[in-house]
Amino acid sequence: MSSTLSIAVAQSQVTPDIAVNGAHIRELIGRAAAQGAALVLLPEGALSGYAKAQIRGWGGFDWTGLRAELEQTAQHCAALGISAAIGSAHPLGPDERPHNSVYVIGPDGAPETRYDKRLLSNTEIRDWYTPGFEPVTIERQGFVFGLSICIEMQFPELFADYERIGSDAVLHATYGLGLAGETVLRAHAATNCLWIAVASPANAAAEGASGIIGPDGNWLARCSYGVDIAIAALDRNDSRLDIALNKARPWRRVARVGEIYAERRSWSPRSTKRSAF
Repeated sequence: MSSTLSIAVAQSQVTPDIAVNGAHIRELIGRAAAQGAALVLLPEGALSGYAKAQIRGWGGFDWTGLRAELEQTAQHCAALGISAAIGSAHPLGPDERPHNSVYVIGPDGAPETRYDKRLLSNTEIRDWYTPGFEPVTIERQGFVFGLSICIEMQFPELFADYERIGSDAVLHATYGLGLAGETVLRAHAATNCLWIAVASPANAAAEGASGIIGPDGNWLARCSYGVDIAIAALDRNDSRLDIALNKARPWRRVARVGEIYAERRSWSPRSTKRSAF
């Protein structure tokens, strides 16, 4: 198991043109690889565009072009030896709405897995997307990553569940962060002792830039407010993270199980009366 792993978030500019998005994504992946990142996360809808922003409807959507851009990007990842997690719509049947997804490409260029957003907004579930139903994790050099998308940051149980099943970090793709989003994600990182990488597009960066949060809830790296990448090393031996990783996280796991409290109750006489003072 490696003690360190460098990852990147890419704050891409999302346009209605899939080919433009694809070329832009590959350029940012190249920049991340050149700076030593083993994995790079891109925003929600980075390749396809996002509903209501770049996409006005699914009729006539260029799924063939999207597939071609994915294949070119997979070849690019293989040439550079880097993994990429890329936000995009994913097609289902002809009469079904697509998933809002994150594609994961391995460092060999193989399409490794796909995460489908499970908890959709009211508008998404009513008009735009089909939900997914399963958590998804990937492993890189001994580090386990869960995946989440946008409004799912408002559901703390998703992040607690990723901690419970042994994730070290969460890759969170979004189309906009905002001040509340920053606070919420930093809280999820600190309470679950997880690294959280968040990628938001340059289109929405003024509301909150992309970056990587440590398991103590502090930012490790942050993008500027335009097209940019941020890189950080996830380091299990970082002395600043000793309490979060080696003390808080294992103790909270024990505390959540609750057996220590049941045992404690057995030590003390029980009383049916409680004093207010």
